Amino acid sequence: MLKTRIIPCVLLKNAQLVKSIEFKDFRTIGHLTSTVRIYNARNVDELIILDIDASKNKQIDFESIEDLAKECFMPLTIGGGIKTLDDIQKILNLGADKIAINSKALEDSEFIVKAANRFGAQCIVCSIDVKRKEDRFCVYNKGELLDINPLELALKYESLGAGEILLTSVDFEGRAQGYDLELLSLFKNKLKIPLIINGGLGKPSDAIKALNMGADALAGAYIFHFSQYTPKDIKEELAKEGFAVRNF
Repeated sequence: MLKTRIIPCVLLKNAQLVKSIEFKDFRTIGHLTSTVRIYNARNVDELIILDIDASKNKQIDFESIEDLAKECFMPLTIGGGIKTLDDIQKILNLGADKIAINSKALEDSEFIVKAANRFGAQCIVCSIDVKRKEDRFCVYNKGELLDINPLELALKYESLGAGEILLTSVDFEGRAQGYDLELLSLFKNKLKIPLIINGGLGKPSDAIKALNMGADALAGAYIFHFSQYTPKDIKEELAKEGFAVRNF
């Protein structure tokens, strides 16, 4: 049985780690290396860092990524601003284990094929941001709602060689009121590759509900910094419910 992963997913902005609410209202979590050391000590399973400055057509902050990778004792995924295979190669050379692509995958889906062929599917995480528009879900990118069905997009990415999907609910992101279970229900039993759900984790019971709705891994930010719960608390609750978890 695959073990459930607990994954902090935080943003890199101005060489600081931050979290947001609905991709706005950024709040500083802390300095890069000190925050990563806390994650190491708290026995989280992986770490996802998304460089939002690079996503806004700035240069990828390779220096900060190198500092992060030196301190990180868990699998590290880096995303934001990746446009070329050379970008991926450099990020991996600095010590990351996986890369996450979002806008580039939307603009050029063949890039997924090229990246998976060169670096392996296990290295390629395709990130999909989703926002509600009236009674349906749309892909959200760079402040715009796109007339794209997120499940169809995820299935397309899977067919092109993505190894995982990072699915973020923009409406629920940063609110710590639980994951968007309606969104998750669309994906239940539809993908053959792991689905990481992000946006809304506020307490251990939220994690249980998401896994029961088909998520394979759980990402969050608020809960790891601004609540009384620790990764150990989440893993203990999951273990009680019969989910396989890594050491805690």
